[in-house]
Amino acid sequence: MADSEFVALTHSSTLRRLLYEALTALGLDPTDTYRRAYAGAALAAPLLEAREDHDSAPRFWQALEGISGDVDIGLHLGEVMQPRPMDVVGYLLLAARDLRQGLQAFVRFQHILSGGFAARLEEQGEQARLIIDLNYRGVGSLRQQMECLAVLLAKILAAAAGELPLLGVDFRHHAPRRLAEHRRLLGVEPRFAQPHDALILPRAMLARPSRSASPRLFEVLSAEAEKQLAELVENQLLARVRYWLELNLGSAPCTLEHCASALGSRRGALQKALSEQGSSFRALHDEVRRLRALRLLDQGLGVREVARACGFAELSPFYRAFRRWQGGTPRGLAPRHGSHGA
Repeated sequence: MADSEFVALTHSSTLRRLLYEALTALGLDPTDTYRRAYAGAALAAPLLEAREDHDSAPRFWQALEGISGDVDIGLHLGEVMQPRPMDVVGYLLLAARDLRQGLQAFVRFQHILSGGFAARLEEQGEQARLIIDLNYRGVGSLRQQMECLAVLLAKILAAAAGELPLLGVDFRHHAPRRLAEHRRLLGVEPRFAQPHDALILPRAMLARPSRSASPRLFEVLSAEAEKQLAELVENQLLARVRYWLELNLGSAPCTLEHCASALGSRRGALQKALSEQGSSFRALHDEVRRLRALRLLDQGLGVREVARACGFAELSPFYRAFRRWQGGTPRGLAPRHGSHGA
């Protein structure tokens, strides 16, 4: 299996359609903004049923501040966005009987919106935390994207359940110099450099009835959402575990327990589900390591760098694993030009 054969994650075009409108509202030409962000690369129109490559999104968000000249462009985009439903998940939020059921549906069907979501709802004491992490290969949390999403989601939840004061907002990125716009648009001063991106709500608000609750419509929409989720090849368990491993390999503990927690499962349940599909966490971990090692060696990286990037603390276990994978040593396969060895 070649490295390129990993199933790529996608996201719906919903956010880009909202972004086109918001950029226009801020006086920015959306077509020109996207063209500049993607350096002239061809970009398909954001069609209603289209799916887009998830891992291409960072190029837009990383370039946006420089293009717009606005250090708080994410917040300001979220401010002018109109929080109307544009997909099945948005309509589910409105049709839910209360905010809890709506957020549970959001978490259940999050990958319809984006394959990179790692969202979950946590309830503890008097607080509820809606974690909204968005992950990308080789890129940390994107400040402008997450600040835009936080403002937009707060507006969407308020539209469904009425005025909703936030108790707090957490971001994984580091604090910018000025926070006045954060306080104005979020109503609180966020905490930065946190483990997760999250909105913190009063737990009692979760039981607030939705203004547009419709049990029958919710049932119909849930069936449609289940169908859409099942059609996403990338959402199959093996693909999601591989993607999680690619994100964390060499930078964070890659254990079955950590993976299960990130995927909203339990250790035993994940182990059983993988076994039922003819695989195991150990086999997938080994596969992702092997493919990364071959790719990095082909790029000319030294053996010690490759071992570290593949999650090996020492060279000897990396050499043993490589011999098992390829029947030889990594030195024998690394290109002579540009390889600087251990």
